[in-house]
Amino acid sequence: MRQPLPEHGTGWSELKDRMLGYAAGDVRWREGKTAVYVFNAGPDVEQVQKEAYALFQSENGLGPAAFPSLKRMEEEVVGFGLGLLHGPEGAGAITSGGTDSITMALKAARDFARKERCVTGPLNIVVPRSAHPAFDKACAIMEIEVRRTALNDYLADPEAMAAAADASTVMIVGSAPNFPFGLIDPIAALSDLALKRDLWLHVDACVGGYIAPFVRMNGEAIAPFDFELPGVRSMSADLHKYGYCAKGASTVFFRSKALMDFMIFDFKDWPGGRMVTPTLAGTRPGGAISAAWAVMNFLGVAGYRVKHALVTEARAKIAAGAEALGFTVLGRPQLGLLAFTRADADCLAIWAKLRERGWFSGVTTEPRSLHLMLSPIHAEVADQYLADLAWALEAAGGATPTEAPRYA
Repeated sequence: MRQPLPEHGTGWSELKDRMLGYAAGDVRWREGKTAVYVFNAGPDVEQVQKEAYALFQSENGLGPAAFPSLKRMEEEVVGFGLGLLHGPEGAGAITSGGTDSITMALKAARDFARKERCVTGPLNIVVPRSAHPAFDKACAIMEIEVRRTALNDYLADPEAMAAAADASTVMIVGSAPNFPFGLIDPIAALSDLALKRDLWLHVDACVGGYIAPFVRMNGEAIAPFDFELPGVRSMSADLHKYGYCAKGASTVFFRSKALMDFMIFDFKDWPGGRMVTPTLAGTRPGGAISAAWAVMNFLGVAGYRVKHALVTEARAKIAAGAEALGFTVLGRPQLGLLAFTRADADCLAIWAKLRERGWFSGVTTEPRSLHLMLSPIHAEVADQYLADLAWALEAAGGATPTEAPRYA
């Protein structure tokens, strides 16, 4: 039922209590009960997020001349990301999220194809079936065809992608990792394809960009996936995921400033004067930029290595525990995501039973499996999750939900 705006204002104390009452039914993410949506690096990082965001919550990144502080912080954050991902100098920007980063990278690739390769007529991109739907959303906006190709052992198949690409292909995509299974696509092979066919390769590292470098530092053999590979022209990496920054912050990177220039929107044919924006949004919340800068400086390389060691420890423990219960882990996850299934059990029914005990995680539908995106907090609750997983497996029995849960 529609609520009218109150005739008179209400005191903050009362409003705060009401808001907390609204939140009574929310998942208890601070207790590690969710493995999707929230990246919980602990109360110390949460405090930095909140205080740094509040310091610049009214400032607007749209106006770098008015707020050189935000411009400086953005440049430093972009530099941090480029340094971690073997990138060039100065070719990137902070966006509002992964969809924004992907959309702007595709916009750049499209304009590059039109202006530099003189591609006309209907355009297309080639992506593996596991690529994020943000590519489809961006293509819907720009009226670009999406060609999704079959997977090979849950990974992108470079041969299938090569067969699907043609002279009108403006981008091919690999994920590091893909979201459904938490697996890093064979980016080196895609890089070779991009160089051979002069294709724009975008690596979607929205999930992995700010964890994979540190997991590698911690000793895991992470294959090359970033600008270290010469065929990679652009990348997306979310600060508000495994960068542990406040919500509303991602990064998009390019191999060169010349390629990044195709992303920029520059318009002056109106009475308000020239407007230049590097992202889909005009107004850019200063708090998202300042919180990203503060968290990254607060943690540093050593802090990230510690936090991500907890993530991979939790992933390995849960994977082993799930396998002991008869589940099969899909592929060989190396970062913070994993999916696991059982052919003789209904994983969606198990998901529903886990929900009864307060756990909120993801699922995959091909195959039906349980999906976890883990945070440092999960190292503390892994044993409890596995105990509840064993209970849910038994409690679910042969029940079959009518459909998978939806994620808005």
